[in-house]
Amino acid sequence: MTPFFWYIRIMQRQYLLNLLENYATNDAHEQEMQARMKIFVQTHEDCFERKLAIGHITGSAWVVNPTRTHVLMLHHRKLDCWLQPGGHSDGDPNTLQVALRETQEESGIESKYIQPVSESIFDIDIHTIPARKNEPQHEHFDVRFLLEADDNAPLNISEESNELAWIPLHMVADLNNEESIMRMLNKTMTNK
Repeated sequence: MTPFFWYIRIMQRQYLLNLLENYATNDAHEQEMQARMKIFVQTHEDCFERKLAIGHITGSAWVVNPTRTHVLMLHHRKLDCWLQPGGHSDGDPNTLQVALRETQEESGIESKYIQPVSESIFDIDIHTIPARKNEPQHEHFDVRFLLEADDNAPLNISEESNELAWIPLHMVADLNNEESIMRMLNKTMTNK
């Protein structure tokens, strides 16, 4: 690897490392995930690539409406559960752009109707993705951003989802009460 290429790879990871360094976690579990994610990014120069078999960085979005009464969720076809929009970085080190791109692709909402509430991290999560046909079990190091979207904008379900809907905050736990979803919901409820 040439020195210039090596320098570029370091700078690409530095953006995310800076975001992680400035992220104020809410609890001990999130602090542990923050520490693991920093080590993962520092250790794996190809951390943004899906081909990294042990795991990779993903970007997702907790998308709220302007009045903060609803959140956009999709029923993921492969994982068979309700989740926030998000997906693989596919080499893109700008995790905020990944979250925005995935939100647009998975919801059909045009970019003019979506905006980041902040460029800072909203939440982080490390979770295991089960093995499938040609893919071993691996981890997603998920960097999440708070986005706001117009809940009147037309929605278009992608092929990755069974359903897509604006869910009232008080109904989120009925669809998915996993710790990471509840953590983002609680952050939304306390910061209204």
